[in-house]
Amino acid sequence: MTERRDGSADGDPVAQTFALDGGLPVRRLGFGTAQLTGPGYWGPRGERADAVAVLRRAVDRGVTLIDTADNYGPGLAEELVAEALAPYPAGLTVATKGGVVRTSDSGWHVEGRPERLRAMCEASLRRLRTETIGLYQLHRLDPAVPMEEQVGALDELRREGKIRYIGLDTVTAEQLERALALTGIASVQNRFNLLDRASAAVLRLCETHGLAFLPWFPLANGALTGTAASALDSVAGRHGATRGQIALAWLLHRSPVLCPTPGTGSPAHLDENLRAVEIRLSAEDMRDLDALVPLVPLDPGSRAAGR
Repeated sequence: MTERRDGSADGDPVAQTFALDGGLPVRRLGFGTAQLTGPGYWGPRGERADAVAVLRRAVDRGVTLIDTADNYGPGLAEELVAEALAPYPAGLTVATKGGVVRTSDSGWHVEGRPERLRAMCEASLRRLRTETIGLYQLHRLDPAVPMEEQVGALDELRREGKIRYIGLDTVTAEQLERALALTGIASVQNRFNLLDRASAAVLRLCETHGLAFLPWFPLANGALTGTAASALDSVAGRHGATRGQIALAWLLHRSPVLCPTPGTGSPAHLDENLRAVEIRLSAEDMRDLDALVPLVPLDPGSRAAGR
């Protein structure tokens, strides 16, 4: 079986890789680090050695995209990534985010002034022990700062070689269009999963422009265990899989630009998630899953809004 340029193999319609900005290939199923920190993304969740071990296991199992953020911990998740993986092996892309300042497990605010974004990026470089961040994502657009100044700050950092690619987090289709008119954007990270498809218009725009879409909360932040997702059981039963595996497989089948990065602190759960790439959903499976009634979109004032 040979692999084609789109990342799929002969006879296999599901691409396993995606080329960031059309050039840098990453495995579409990555690993997110938020679950390595405590409730509200504040402080540690467990033993530091266990978090390091899970990160190393993810890369050993073939993950080439690690997604983190400076406000996870805060700072802790980036430090764990560096402790586990630096110096980074060839082919591994570490994505991080800046632009949100966390003040407690329930307190945070957006900060998009250019001088603050520069300071955040340089702090991430130090914590990650690298000279260049593969993908640096603006964690939130600051409504008090013109977009041109926020995106311009990241563009300047890219020209200086401190970041390779620019991404945006939690944006509308209109905001993405405006950003694309200002500079090159490689990725978007919006909430999107089997039970929340409110960002479908943004996904279509990513497909049009060839941008990676990193869906946050790809497993619906625990909602898949509720009754709203009970129809998952019939599809999971046909494949001998778990609900979570089917939800991840749905994302991989839904669009070739979707690159989910589920996180966990459990080696067994990590292995379970990564086996989702082996599942091939039929047209009937996709119809059944598409028919699930999406949940009400996330309240922007909730704890998760600052994730």
